[in-house]
Amino acid sequence: MAEVTAELMFEVLRSIQARLAQVDGKIDELKQEALALRTSQNGIRHEITSVFQEISGMHATLVRHEGRLDRIERRLELNDAPTL
Repeated sequence: MAEVTAELMFEVLRSIQARLAQVDGKIDELKQEALALRTSQNGIRHEITSVFQEISGMHATLVRHEGRLDRIERRLELNDAPTL
């Protein structure tokens, strides 16, 4: 069996430090990617909200126009009901 010496322990600790440095680097990369994804997600959420607001505005306009057309049809006595 190999004798445990200070030099052997130093080598093992150096190897552990190198691996920990790699892990720290990977964790930093993952943090940056998560931040970029979060930023992108917030942008997409903002765009979707804008689209819903636009659709809501168009719906309101269509409802107003429908009401106006109904009033015009009533005033001109245009209706789809069959005459008896």
